[in-house]
Amino acid sequence: MPGIFRFSRVTLALALLVAAATVPKEATAAKAAKIDSEVNAAIEQLLASNPGAKAIAGEALSTLVFPRIVKGGFIFGGQFGDGALRRAGRTAGYYRSVAASYGLQAGVQTFGYALFFMNQAALSYFEKSDGWEIGVGPSIVILDAGMASSITTTTARSDVYAVFFDQKGLMAGIGLQGTKILRIHPE
Repeated sequence: MPGIFRFSRVTLALALLVAAATVPKEATAAKAAKIDSEVNAAIEQLLASNPGAKAIAGEALSTLVFPRIVKGGFIFGGQFGDGALRRAGRTAGYYRSVAASYGLQAGVQTFGYALFFMNQAALSYFEKSDGWEIGVGPSIVILDAGMASSITTTTARSDVYAVFFDQKGLMAGIGLQGTKILRIHPE
């Protein structure tokens, strides 16, 4: 019976995750003030704890921050979260990150990520797209801990840098391939 109970909880969590990701954008968009508050805290934490992110933050034209992505699944999975695009310290727009996956997977986790747009061409591509799918368009480099210690403003030459932070929970792997980012209009 305990195995069935766990499976039911995981199935329920997955169903809620998928439902939340597929509800119309306006119906579930968090309030703008809440997103801004969470983005502020996430940026502060990220820059204090990641030297690579701090090195490129000053050079980035804009930074898209998703402070809390919820990812869960059992065979089929999904992830979603809301964030904000920052330009010169101000919010330039609100966005939702969603993804679906299938395969050998089980668990639930939360994490945050930031995308640092390093040039105008990459930023323009993102802003003009009607739902940007990561992996299509500007090149993205994931800034891991090893790379973070050696990156400087003179070595940062990619279109977009992705930095993950604040990972919690149990689920193998974090990735962005296939993630879709959609503009939202919170209250």
